[in-house]
Amino acid sequence: YEHNGLYRSFVRAIGADALSVTDISHIPFLPISFFKGHEVITTTFNPEIIFESSGTTHTGNSRHLVRSVNLYRKSFIKAFEIFYGKVTDWCIVGLLPSYLERQHSSLVMMVDELITLSNNADSAFYLYEHEMLAALLKKNERAGKKTLLIGVTFALLDFSEAFPFPMQHTVVMETGGMKGRKKEITREEVHSLLTSAWGLDSIHSEYGMTELLSQAYSDGNGLFKCPPWMKIILREEDDPLTIKLPGNRMQNGLVNVIDLANVHSCSFIATDDLGRLHADGSFEIAGRMDSSDVRGCSLMYA
Repeated sequence: YEHNGLYRSFVRAIGADALSVTDISHIPFLPISFFKGHEVITTTFNPEIIFESSGTTHTGNSRHLVRSVNLYRKSFIKAFEIFYGKVTDWCIVGLLPSYLERQHSSLVMMVDELITLSNNADSAFYLYEHEMLAALLKKNERAGKKTLLIGVTFALLDFSEAFPFPMQHTVVMETGGMKGRKKEITREEVHSLLTSAWGLDSIHSEYGMTELLSQAYSDGNGLFKCPPWMKIILREEDDPLTIKLPGNRMQNGLVNVIDLANVHSCSFIATDDLGRLHADGSFEIAGRMDSSDVRGCSLMYA
């Protein structure tokens, strides 16, 4: 609060008192739209890198000025290890054509680093070389090698249509993203198509965004879990300043994120996502607020 002029101005504008914050329900959450057209920074610094969202032509991009690339690295590596174990246990394959074709993607940086850390000669990015990708995955399946295929949704769907085959040793993780290239379908429909094509029990998912330096993961059914330094709470849809305190039953509302890895930007972000929060802290993403900007990576949920 003291070192972030934009956040301080926002808190004052809504009539909140920083000194009166005694628990989570009193924390003001900065609307995610502030990352468009504003520099959201805590203290003054020269960013080591600037991440940009995949906005559409009409909405523009969000920009996240990152003071420490190493902090981002520590965050995504630790989160990966919490949910998936040692990176070196995996062959990591990225199917992220739309992200690779633009610059300043936090997702590409994360997957690129995981590919490097895997220390596996077969770990790599793929654009549209589906035949080569299928050959690699089949080779790994025959060898019983643990493989993580992380891909943007439209690319996974295209690949599954062209190369359906049974998988036993491959984890498929979708990051969302239709980029307007296919008709809008739900996450459940996407997962059904992918599990059918590859004989999988479930499809994993990653929940992350340009404005956050942390990620949540789902090992199936769209139920996400956060690393210890990240927390999801909900706010009322018709009153954005009213926080829904965690309870003993599932709640519905708009998603607020506490991300302590955002220490140099803002750790309290009010997203435009509609969510369901469970008593154990796990959550689901049900869609996006009707009036929010439709991002390139979220067109399937509009």
